[in-house]
Amino acid sequence: MKSATLNIMNGVHPATNGATPKKLVSLDVDGTLVNHDGHMSPRVREMAQAVVNEGHHVVISTGRSLGATLPIVELLGIERGHAVASNGGVTLRIDTSGPDGYEVINRETFHPGQVLGKLRKALPTAKFALETVTGEFLATERFQDMSFGVDARGVAFDQLLDVEAVRLVVFSTDTPAEDFGDAVQNIGLHGVTYSVGYSAWLDIAGEGISKASALQNLHDRLTNAGHVISETVAVGDGRNDVEMLQWADRGVAMGQAPDEVKSVANEVTGGVDEDGLADVLESLLER
Repeated sequence: MKSATLNIMNGVHPATNGATPKKLVSLDVDGTLVNHDGHMSPRVREMAQAVVNEGHHVVISTGRSLGATLPIVELLGIERGHAVASNGGVTLRIDTSGPDGYEVINRETFHPGQVLGKLRKALPTAKFALETVTGEFLATERFQDMSFGVDARGVAFDQLLDVEAVRLVVFSTDTPAEDFGDAVQNIGLHGVTYSVGYSAWLDIAGEGISKASALQNLHDRLTNAGHVISETVAVGDGRNDVEMLQWADRGVAMGQAPDEVKSVANEVTGGVDEDGLADVLESLLER
Protein backbone atom coordinates (compact mmCIF):
# COMPACT_ATOMS: atom_id res chain seq x y z
CA MET A 1 0.00 0.00 0.00
CA LYS A 2 1.51 3.32 -1.10
CA SER A 3 1.98 6.13 1.37
CA ALA A 4 -0.84 8.68 1.09
CA THR A 5 -1.27 12.32 2.00
CA LEU A 6 -3.06 12.48 5.34
CA ASN A 7 -1.53 11.78 8.72
CA ILE A 8 -4.16 10.82 11.26
CA MET A 9 -2.66 9.01 14.24
CA ASN A 10 -5.01 6.10 15.02
CA GLY A 11 -7.87 8.03 13.45
CA VAL A 12 -7.37 11.22 15.51
CA HIS A 13 -5.80 14.45 14.31
CA PRO A 14 -2.57 15.04 16.29
CA ALA A 15 -3.67 18.54 17.25
CA THR A 16 -6.66 17.24 19.20
CA ASN A 17 -4.55 14.93 21.37
CA GLY A 18 -7.75 12.93 21.98
CA ALA A 19 -9.30 15.71 24.11
CA THR A 20 -11.62 17.43 21.65
CA PRO A 21 -14.88 15.59 20.87
CA LYS A 22 -14.89 14.22 17.35
CA LYS A 23 -17.35 12.29 15.22
CA LEU A 24 -17.06 8.67 14.10
CA VAL A 25 -18.07 8.75 10.43
CA SER A 26 -18.77 5.39 8.80
CA LEU A 27 -18.88 5.30 5.00
CA ASP A 28 -20.08 2.48 2.79
CA VAL A 29 -18.09 2.01 -0.42
CA ASP A 30 -20.06 0.75 -3.43
CA GLY A 31 -22.97 3.06 -4.16
CA THR A 32 -21.75 5.59 -1.59
CA LEU A 33 -18.05 6.46 -1.87
CA VAL A 34 -17.85 5.12 -5.43
CA ASN A 35 -20.49 4.58 -8.07
CA HIS A 36 -21.26 1.19 -9.52
CA ASP A 37 -18.52 1.66 -12.12
CA GLY A 38 -16.03 2.06 -9.25
CA HIS A 39 -15.51 5.80 -9.83
CA MET A 40 -15.07 8.22 -6.90
CA SER A 41 -15.89 11.82 -7.76
CA PRO A 42 -13.27 14.50 -7.02
CA ARG A 43 -15.74 16.32 -4.75
CA VAL A 44 -16.40 13.22 -2.63
CA ARG A 45 -12.67 12.69 -2.20
CA GLU A 46 -12.11 16.37 -1.36
CA MET A 47 -14.87 16.42 1.26
CA ALA A 48 -13.74 13.12 2.80
CA GLN A 49 -10.20 14.43 3.14
CA ALA A 50 -11.50 17.65 4.70
CA VAL A 51 -13.45 15.66 7.32
CA VAL A 52 -10.36 13.61 8.12
CA ASN A 53 -8.25 16.75 8.36
CA GLU A 54 -10.64 18.09 11.00
CA GLY A 55 -9.74 15.08 13.11
CA HIS A 56 -12.88 13.00 12.76
CA HIS A 57 -12.68 9.19 12.72
CA VAL A 58 -13.54 8.31 9.13
CA VAL A 59 -14.11 4.56 8.90
CA ILE A 60 -14.58 2.85 5.56
CA SER A 61 -17.26 0.20 6.20
CA THR A 62 -17.88 -2.22 3.37
CA GLY A 63 -18.99 -5.65 2.34
CA ARG A 64 -15.80 -5.89 0.30
CA SER A 65 -13.11 -8.15 1.65
CA LEU A 66 -9.72 -6.92 2.83
CA GLY A 67 -7.92 -6.88 -0.53
CA ALA A 68 -10.70 -4.89 -2.18
CA THR A 69 -11.01 -2.44 0.73
CA LEU A 70 -7.38 -1.29 0.81
CA PRO A 71 -7.49 0.48 -2.59
CA ILE A 72 -10.36 2.66 -1.32
CA VAL A 73 -8.38 3.53 1.81
CA GLU A 74 -5.50 4.53 -0.41
CA LEU A 75 -7.71 6.48 -2.82
CA LEU A 76 -9.04 8.56 0.08
CA GLY A 77 -5.50 9.24 1.26
CA ILE A 78 -5.94 7.85 4.76
CA GLU A 79 -2.57 6.96 6.29
CA ARG A 80 -3.74 6.09 9.80
CA GLY A 81 -7.20 5.14 10.99
CA HIS A 82 -9.54 2.17 10.71
CA ALA A 83 -11.65 0.25 8.21
CA VAL A 84 -14.34 -2.40 8.51
CA ALA A 85 -14.38 -5.05 5.78
CA SER A 86 -16.40 -8.19 4.99
CA ASN A 87 -19.60 -6.69 6.43
CA GLY A 88 -18.07 -6.49 9.89
CA GLY A 89 -16.11 -9.73 9.73
CA VAL A 90 -12.74 -7.95 9.61
CA THR A 91 -11.61 -4.73 11.31
CA LEU A 92 -8.35 -3.09 10.25
CA ARG A 93 -6.06 -0.56 11.82
CA ILE A 94 -4.54 1.46 9.00
CA ASP A 95 -0.92 2.53 9.39
CA THR A 96 0.97 3.05 6.15
CA SER A 97 4.27 3.34 8.02
CA GLY A 98 4.13 -0.39 8.80
CA PRO A 99 5.39 -3.15 6.51
CA ASP A 100 1.91 -4.05 5.21
CA GLY A 101 0.22 -0.70 5.71
CA TYR A 102 -2.42 -2.23 7.97
CA GLU A 103 -3.04 -4.63 10.83
CA VAL A 104 -6.08 -6.86 11.32
CA ILE A 105 -7.25 -6.10 14.87
CA ASN A 106 -10.38 -8.25 14.83
CA ARG A 107 -11.67 -11.14 12.74
CA GLU A 108 -15.08 -12.74 13.33
CA THR A 109 -15.50 -16.30 12.05
CA PHE A 110 -18.21 -18.96 11.83
CA HIS A 111 -18.69 -22.51 10.59
CA PRO A 112 -20.93 -22.47 7.49
CA GLY A 113 -21.38 -26.20 6.87
CA GLN A 114 -25.03 -26.46 7.95
CA VAL A 115 -26.01 -23.26 6.12
CA LEU A 116 -24.22 -24.39 2.97
CA GLY A 117 -26.17 -27.64 2.99
CA LYS A 118 -29.50 -25.79 3.16
CA LEU A 119 -28.49 -23.34 0.45
CA ARG A 120 -27.27 -26.07 -1.89
CA LYS A 121 -30.58 -27.90 -1.55
CA ALA A 122 -32.70 -24.78 -2.19
CA LEU A 123 -30.44 -23.25 -4.86
CA PRO A 124 -28.78 -26.19 -6.65
CA THR A 125 -27.34 -24.07 -9.49
CA ALA A 126 -25.91 -21.32 -7.28
CA LYS A 127 -22.21 -20.51 -7.03
CA PHE A 128 -20.49 -20.31 -3.64
CA ALA A 129 -17.40 -18.47 -2.43
CA LEU A 130 -15.92 -18.48 1.06
CA GLU A 131 -13.42 -16.13 2.69
CA THR A 132 -11.13 -18.02 5.08
CA VAL A 133 -9.49 -16.79 8.27
CA THR A 134 -6.30 -16.13 6.28
CA GLY A 135 -8.06 -13.95 3.70
CA GLU A 136 -7.98 -16.59 0.97
CA PHE A 137 -11.10 -17.21 -1.14
CA LEU A 138 -12.32 -20.68 -2.05
CA ALA A 139 -15.00 -20.85 -4.74
CA THR A 140 -17.05 -23.27 -6.79
CA GLU A 141 -17.57 -23.08 -10.55
CA ARG A 142 -14.85 -20.47 -11.18
CA PHE A 143 -16.80 -17.90 -9.15
CA GLN A 144 -14.88 -14.63 -9.00
CA ASP A 145 -15.89 -11.09 -7.96
CA MET A 146 -14.04 -7.80 -7.55
CA SER A 147 -15.25 -7.57 -3.94
CA PHE A 148 -13.04 -10.55 -3.03
CA GLY A 149 -9.85 -8.55 -3.58
CA VAL A 150 -7.93 -11.74 -4.44
CA ASP A 151 -8.22 -14.48 -7.02
CA ALA A 152 -10.46 -17.22 -5.70
CA ARG A 153 -9.13 -20.78 -5.74
CA GLY A 154 -11.48 -23.28 -7.31
CA VAL A 155 -12.60 -26.17 -5.08
CA ALA A 156 -15.36 -28.76 -4.97
CA PHE A 157 -18.46 -27.77 -2.99
CA ASP A 158 -17.82 -30.43 -0.33
CA GLN A 159 -14.45 -28.83 0.45
CA LEU A 160 -16.23 -25.75 1.76
CA LEU A 161 -18.25 -27.57 4.39
CA ASP A 162 -15.57 -27.84 7.08
CA VAL A 163 -13.74 -24.56 6.47
CA GLU A 164 -13.87 -21.82 9.13
CA ALA A 165 -15.18 -18.74 7.36
CA VAL A 166 -15.25 -14.97 7.71
CA ARG A 167 -17.60 -14.37 4.80
CA LEU A 168 -19.76 -16.60 2.62
CA VAL A 169 -21.10 -15.40 -0.74
CA VAL A 170 -23.83 -17.05 -2.78
CA PHE A 171 -24.66 -16.00 -6.34
CA SER A 172 -27.12 -17.39 -8.87
CA THR A 173 -27.18 -16.50 -12.55
CA ASP A 174 -30.22 -18.72 -13.12
CA THR A 175 -32.58 -17.21 -10.55
CA PRO A 176 -34.35 -13.82 -10.84
CA ALA A 177 -33.46 -11.51 -7.95
CA GLU A 178 -36.98 -11.55 -6.47
CA ASP A 179 -37.22 -15.35 -6.61
CA PHE A 180 -33.75 -15.61 -5.13
CA GLY A 181 -34.72 -13.39 -2.21
CA ASP A 182 -37.88 -15.40 -1.61
CA ALA A 183 -35.90 -18.65 -1.67
CA VAL A 184 -33.44 -17.33 0.89
CA GLN A 185 -36.26 -16.19 3.17
CA ASN A 186 -37.92 -19.59 2.93
CA ILE A 187 -34.75 -21.50 3.80
CA GLY A 188 -34.77 -20.18 7.36
CA LEU A 189 -31.08 -19.47 7.93
CA HIS A 190 -30.21 -19.64 11.62
CA GLY A 191 -26.99 -18.91 13.48
CA VAL A 192 -25.77 -16.43 10.86
CA THR A 193 -26.35 -12.85 9.71
CA TYR A 194 -27.18 -12.35 6.04
CA SER A 195 -28.18 -9.69 3.54
CA VAL A 196 -29.54 -10.03 0.01
CA GLY A 197 -28.05 -7.73 -2.61
CA TYR A 198 -29.61 -5.90 -5.56
CA SER A 199 -29.26 -9.03 -7.71
CA ALA A 200 -29.39 -12.73 -6.89
CA TRP A 201 -26.55 -12.25 -4.42
CA LEU A 202 -26.29 -13.24 -0.77
CA ASP A 203 -23.65 -12.23 1.78
CA ILE A 204 -23.43 -14.27 5.00
CA ALA A 205 -21.47 -13.61 8.19
CA GLY A 206 -21.46 -15.09 11.68
CA GLU A 207 -24.45 -14.63 13.95
CA GLY A 208 -24.75 -11.05 15.19
CA ILE A 209 -21.93 -9.84 12.93
CA SER A 210 -22.58 -6.75 10.83
CA LYS A 211 -21.02 -3.43 10.03
CA ALA A 212 -22.84 -2.10 13.11
CA SER A 213 -21.35 -4.69 15.48
CA ALA A 214 -17.84 -3.97 14.20
CA LEU A 215 -18.38 -0.23 14.50
CA GLN A 216 -19.63 -0.56 18.07
CA ASN A 217 -16.53 -2.58 18.95
CA LEU A 218 -14.35 0.07 17.33
CA HIS A 219 -16.24 2.85 19.12
CA ASP A 220 -15.58 1.08 22.44
CA ARG A 221 -11.92 0.59 21.57
CA LEU A 222 -11.44 4.27 20.73
CA THR A 223 -13.34 5.41 23.81
CA ASN A 224 -11.30 3.16 26.06
CA ALA A 225 -8.17 4.66 24.53
CA GLY A 226 -9.30 8.12 25.65
CA HIS A 227 -10.86 9.49 22.47
CA VAL A 228 -14.05 11.48 22.94
CA ILE A 229 -16.67 10.73 20.29
CA SER A 230 -19.50 13.27 20.17
CA GLU A 231 -21.65 11.66 17.48
CA THR A 232 -21.75 8.66 15.16
CA VAL A 233 -22.64 9.20 11.50
CA ALA A 234 -23.18 6.51 8.89
CA VAL A 235 -23.93 6.71 5.17
CA GLY A 236 -24.88 3.78 2.96
CA ASP A 237 -27.20 2.51 0.25
CA GLY A 238 -27.54 -1.27 0.59
CA ARG A 239 -29.44 -3.81 2.64
CA ASN A 240 -26.16 -4.69 4.35
CA ASP A 241 -26.13 -1.09 5.64
CA VAL A 242 -29.46 -1.30 7.50
CA GLU A 243 -27.97 -2.20 10.89
CA MET A 244 -25.27 0.44 10.49
CA LEU A 245 -27.80 3.18 9.71
CA GLN A 246 -29.93 2.14 12.68
CA TRP A 247 -26.87 2.11 14.95
CA ALA A 248 -25.63 5.59 14.08
CA ASP A 249 -26.86 8.75 15.77
CA ARG A 250 -27.24 10.13 12.26
CA GLY A 251 -27.95 7.47 9.66
CA VAL A 252 -28.09 8.72 6.08
CA ALA A 253 -29.35 6.69 3.12
CA MET A 254 -28.16 7.42 -0.39
CA GLY A 255 -30.78 8.63 -2.85
CA GLN A 256 -30.76 5.43 -4.92
CA ALA A 257 -31.14 3.15 -1.88
CA PRO A 258 -34.13 0.77 -1.74
CA ASP A 259 -37.13 2.01 0.21
CA GLU A 260 -36.47 -0.51 2.99
CA VAL A 261 -33.04 1.09 3.52
CA LYS A 262 -34.39 4.64 3.38
CA SER A 263 -37.06 3.76 5.92
CA VAL A 264 -34.51 3.08 8.68
CA ALA A 265 -32.42 6.19 8.01
CA ASN A 266 -32.73 9.55 9.75
CA GLU A 267 -32.40 11.28 6.41
CA VAL A 268 -31.88 10.69 2.69
CA THR A 269 -29.24 12.46 0.63
CA GLY A 270 -28.73 12.62 -3.13
CA GLY A 271 -27.74 9.61 -5.20
CA VAL A 272 -24.18 8.49 -5.71
CA ASP A 273 -24.02 10.12 -9.16
CA GLU A 274 -25.27 13.37 -7.62
CA ASP A 275 -22.46 13.48 -5.05
CA GLY A 276 -24.94 12.83 -2.26
CA LEU A 277 -22.17 11.71 0.09
CA ALA A 278 -20.21 14.91 -0.51
CA ASP A 279 -23.20 16.93 0.70
CA VAL A 280 -23.30 14.93 3.95
CA LEU A 281 -19.55 15.22 4.50
CA GLU A 282 -19.62 18.96 3.86
CA SER A 283 -22.28 19.31 6.56
CA LEU A 284 -19.82 17.84 9.09
CA LEU A 285 -17.19 20.50 8.55
CA GLU A 286 -16.77 23.31 11.05
CA ARG A 287 -17.90 26.69 9.83
